[in-house]
Amino acid sequence: MGPSSPSDPTPRSDSARPRSNHATRSLGPFDRAAYALFASRADSRRHERDRRAYRGTNLTVAFDLYLARVYAFSWLLAVLAGGVLVAIGLVLPPTLVESAAAGLLDRLTGVGTGEIGGSTADALDISRRNATALAGLVGVLAAAGVHWSVVYAGGRYLRWLTAARRSNIGRTLPSAVRYLNVLASGSDGRRAMLRRVADTDAYGETAVALRKALNTAAMTGNVDEGLRRVARDTPAQDTLAPFLLKFREHAEQGSDALREYLAMESRMLRHQQDRDRRRAQGFLELLAELFVVLLVLPALLVIVLTVMSIISPELSAPVGTPLGPVTLRALVVYGSAAFILVVGLGTAGLVARLRPPDQHVTYHRPESTVGTLRTATTNPASASVAFAPIGVAALVASVLLGVDVVISLLVGYVGYAIPVGLVAVRRARLDDAKDHELKDFVHAVSGHVNLGRPFSAAVEHVARDVDLGPLNGDVADLSMNLHLTTPTADAETDLRTAALDRFVDRVGTPMAEQTVGLVIGALDAGSDTGVVFETLQSEVGRLYHEKRALRSGMLVYVAVGWTTALLVVGISVATSANVFAGFDRLSTMSELSGVAVDPGAVDLARDQYRVYVTTQATMLASGWFAGVASRGQYEALLHSGCLVAICHVVFTGTGLV
Repeated sequence: MGPSSPSDPTPRSDSARPRSNHATRSLGPFDRAAYALFASRADSRRHERDRRAYRGTNLTVAFDLYLARVYAFSWLLAVLAGGVLVAIGLVLPPTLVESAAAGLLDRLTGVGTGEIGGSTADALDISRRNATALAGLVGVLAAAGVHWSVVYAGGRYLRWLTAARRSNIGRTLPSAVRYLNVLASGSDGRRAMLRRVADTDAYGETAVALRKALNTAAMTGNVDEGLRRVARDTPAQDTLAPFLLKFREHAEQGSDALREYLAMESRMLRHQQDRDRRRAQGFLELLAELFVVLLVLPALLVIVLTVMSIISPELSAPVGTPLGPVTLRALVVYGSAAFILVVGLGTAGLVARLRPPDQHVTYHRPESTVGTLRTATTNPASASVAFAPIGVAALVASVLLGVDVVISLLVGYVGYAIPVGLVAVRRARLDDAKDHELKDFVHAVSGHVNLGRPFSAAVEHVARDVDLGPLNGDVADLSMNLHLTTPTADAETDLRTAALDRFVDRVGTPMAEQTVGLVIGALDAGSDTGVVFETLQSEVGRLYHEKRALRSGMLVYVAVGWTTALLVVGISVATSANVFAGFDRLSTMSELSGVAVDPGAVDLARDQYRVYVTTQATMLASGWFAGVASRGQYEALLHSGCLVAICHVVFTGTGLV
């Protein structure tokens, strides 16, 4: 399959996927040039693995055009990098280039330049006479390295997209199958059932895969063909592919066979999801143990290094860096602080990834400034913007008062993080209370529906007779909206769907989206109301139990983060107050005691300040870990801000800062 002719520069679509609208549009000058030069690379065996990975992505651009862009970008960067290095080599003095080349050659040969003989000495003489050739050689090598790196990164990006889609499908497929199980009791055909799941954003990449299957079915006129193609190309060959093929097989056998299969598959995927969560819990335990070790060791290293520098003056020797000469001890201390912060960010990110997606709350900030300020006390996303001036003001005030830069930054961080974290905790508690009442609301509505009342009448009875605490206003709004209907059946269905959508938005929790969203699609599909609410009661009870179990399990890791932080504070304060002070007295009495101690090796204020910096880095990392384990990124601000404030109060109270 060669490149297109110059008169038709439209890229070919991959044989495994239909031509997209993006691919058939007129290309820009860059894409035309890249396609003409590099599109043929897509047929090489070198990129066979990339082609297979591409089929598992959801990119709208054709594979040959994507690869042409990667190659064009790689050559542009390669020429730029090579040209810059050549220009630098020509601008630098020839003697500097010659000495650098001689030093490199000495390292490669392992002998001094005076001992080089024969061809090696001739090569060195040539390099000294021709600095331009050396700069050109370095530029060519750098350009080749940049070109290879960009092409490799382009392939890795495709494999990363494939892995991300596979992971997302594994997380969302069980919920999608449970939804299909409820829809199967209605009158919709399989195409309509798949369309309802595909139109639900909560099902992530599973919904994307089903939309892809339905689009293929619309072009071929055959749903089976669409399911077969998606099953062939999906990256989730162990989960989604067998489900789609078995779904197609049982759908051909009739509605009863399909319902039985979906019920069985729903139970199997639920058990598999439970096993995955237990496996993630085991990994989290290992991660917590590693986290403790990686945080405690750098703090201990700084303390030991400070003590060792008294008897080992070499640790105080200056080391050349791009920022100027720095002592080896200072380099290790501040490097340890940076390492601790990286560990904290990395472990917090891993904990967030291990949290089940149906237990993760995402807050969205209003687009208007007035809306952001109005919701600043109830929406953490709004608070993160509205309270930023408080942190900036605290930072500026500290600097103006002559406070150290590091301490000023920490003061600004505390002034920003604690208010935002308090808003997040307040909102989380409100969401927990709503989820608790939502469970009671679903059971109450189900009881009325089982007595034969219509859904709107059941909601009205519950809104009038049952006290649902923080959910009262939302249920009353739902009841009122459900009665704003017209005699037309279609209009009633649309208004009911709109009322339930509004209810989900007002409650604003993942549990409401999953449970009430299931009712919306099932009732619209004409599913049996009794079956819908029977499944809904089971689903809401399971979700609430999982939420409580996750919350209680994560509290262990909150305790791990706080315990680690307080342990490091205790060790650091005890060492700074006693051990460092003892060595300081020893250095002042070294002449009388006869013990040779370099007085310059001990600077009590300097050493205590460095320990303070390392300890505060540990506070930040521990707070991030504990907060993300508790409820998420916004609560991580609260935990880290509180720990930083506690650490500063302890160090200040003991006179160490």
